[in-house]
Amino acid sequence: MQNKKSLLLMLAMAFFAVLVLVGCSDDSTTEEVDKKDTDTSTETAAETETQYPVTIKHALGEAVLESKPERIVTIQWANHDIALALGVVPVGFSAANFGVQDDSGLLPWTKEKLDELGATDPNVFQDTDGLDFEAISDANPDVILAAYSGITEEEYETLTQIAPVVAYPTSAWTTTWREQVELNAAGMGMKEEGEQLIKDTENLIAEKLSAYPQIEGKKVVWVNFSAQDLSQLHIYTPVDSRVAFLEELGLTAPESISSLITDPKSYSLNLSTENVEALFDADIIVGYGDEELYNTIKADPLLGKIPAVERGSVAFITSDTPLVAAGTPNPLSIAYTIDEYLELIGGAIDKINE
Repeated sequence: MQNKKSLLLMLAMAFFAVLVLVGCSDDSTTEEVDKKDTDTSTETAAETETQYPVTIKHALGEAVLESKPERIVTIQWANHDIALALGVVPVGFSAANFGVQDDSGLLPWTKEKLDELGATDPNVFQDTDGLDFEAISDANPDVILAAYSGITEEEYETLTQIAPVVAYPTSAWTTTWREQVELNAAGMGMKEEGEQLIKDTENLIAEKLSAYPQIEGKKVVWVNFSAQDLSQLHIYTPVDSRVAFLEELGLTAPESISSLITDPKSYSLNLSTENVEALFDADIIVGYGDEELYNTIKADPLLGKIPAVERGSVAFITSDTPLVAAGTPNPLSIAYTIDEYLELIGGAIDKINE
């Protein structure tokens, strides 16, 4: 009997030992799996991290960045808004030269984002009469962002003596808002963040557009009229960022205008009022102006015959509103003004069927 009890005790102890070994084995396996997952995650993060040096090609040459820039300087129009939208306050940037309501050189969406990021005293270059190379140099930049600009080759060469310069991709003043984000984000070592900013902005535009189905497919011409000289019309072409954004909203350029473009890189063309028939196919005309200018155009014997003018399908952007500076868009200006902009365009289109 005693032997039988001893045998049962030995079997129980052996079974318990097996359970302990299995438990240890499972813990070891779990640890190995966890370690493997951690290693894989680390490897993935390493693979997506920007590898330097980085070369960014543009119309004036290329910018070579040996390491991630820490001190960002932007010049001319709106490039600082891209940096701010990505959460970075430039150590220096150019003042806005139109659409500003005070002497700060800051458009409202820029000021709003600076406040959000806690920047109370930004270094703003007062360079509307020409680039302030001394101020740019004093900011000690690691990179100079100029993806949306009109810098000349001579200005570019001077700037490259200060820091690498990211200029426009094809020609002056024709960079779309997406290209602005792509180039400037790359110049900041924030390519992935730039891609996400583009997606977020696209989603916002799509959401807002859903309330204006009448916009889709309508023909538009951006025309700048001058009350002092009605004999000439200044028209922006589809490569201009203003018109490119209108096309993104669903509008198209009439063939009567597209056929007049001889330089595919030029953002504008001049048209004699004698050839005003080229505007007759436009469902809507967009431009800078006010009610007084509209009345002057409508009373003109030639311009008054434009169908869009006759019925009031004219979306004039007045100079006393920040919207005048949002025609050349970027993610910050789009988010700030898109409701007002779509309401203006949609209202002009609604007059087609009145």
